[in-house]
Amino acid sequence: MNKWIRQEIQQLSAYKVPESSNSIKLDAMENPYKWDMEHTEAWLKILRNVSLNRYPESSANEVKQQLRSVMQIPDNMEIILGNGSDELIQTLALAVNDEGRVLLAPEPSFVMYRMIANFVRMKYVGVPLQVGDFELDMFAMLEEIEIHQPALTFLAHPNNPTGNAFFVDDIESVLETATGLVVIDEAYASFAEHSFMDSLYKYPNLLVMRTLSKLGLAGIRLGFLVGSPELLGQIEKLRLPYNINTLTQLSAVFAMQNYEVLEQQTKQIKIDREILTTRLEEMKGIHVWPSQANFILFQTKNAEKVFERLKARNVLIKCLHGNYPTLENCLRVTVGTSEENKIFLQVLEQVIED
Repeated sequence: MNKWIRQEIQQLSAYKVPESSNSIKLDAMENPYKWDMEHTEAWLKILRNVSLNRYPESSANEVKQQLRSVMQIPDNMEIILGNGSDELIQTLALAVNDEGRVLLAPEPSFVMYRMIANFVRMKYVGVPLQVGDFELDMFAMLEEIEIHQPALTFLAHPNNPTGNAFFVDDIESVLETATGLVVIDEAYASFAEHSFMDSLYKYPNLLVMRTLSKLGLAGIRLGFLVGSPELLGQIEKLRLPYNINTLTQLSAVFAMQNYEVLEQQTKQIKIDREILTTRLEEMKGIHVWPSQANFILFQTKNAEKVFERLKARNVLIKCLHGNYPTLENCLRVTVGTSEENKIFLQVLEQVIED
């Protein structure tokens, strides 16, 4: 029956998530902290009254209201909710795709930009980042934009998997040059120094996308897209009915009403990120890139062996070797709790020296 599956789909590799039971899990850019018992009980009390026999509230207006307040979303901008950022990326690609249309993004970056372009049969153009510092190669970016006139351009800010935030002036140059939509993917905005949310007024082709996953709510899968009502009114037509389930809606509202808990966790992660960066920089044979996200990219000899040795000792990080030429012998570690980071560093020192 595979003959009915498109050839380009058959040739793709599925997005695989490794088994992580009994491991210190530092591979998926998750917030390592849970809610305390008091907040957990308050959350469960809300969920106990849910009528699961009824469909969710379709527009999720209360979720949007809470997000607008907490995330400082401009009053005259619209919001679309998605089942994580992935659904929003796919919805955008479906909305703009037509014969010969191009989706453009720098590389290396979030793998779903390329994958979803393939899913919907858009032409994908990847523009290599500068070697060494992973900044935008502005000559190449602007040239490719002029040549291909992309309908959709994605810029992850900060970028995954490199962790750096591109220069604001460079992103503004892309916004001013591109005639199509430019999506600033701010999945890691909570850990960064700059957001483009306030720039929505200035650039009519700008959309800002975020997710609650990195903030500490990966389990509820909620992303949101912000932009002008004119643009999002068209994109909203492609949103599947009831795409945000009732449990997610209630959990998101509760989390936003108790946002100070997530803020405190974020502050601790940023503190631990700097400590972890310093400790890695002190290790012999390791090169570390500065990060404005909740993870750190570093390079060492024999990265695959180091990854497997860590895994064998129940410490799971991400091996990026072989994914892209400029990521040779690169590994990415999520910032965990202070204790998790301590164990990771201890084991890393052992396996590098082995």
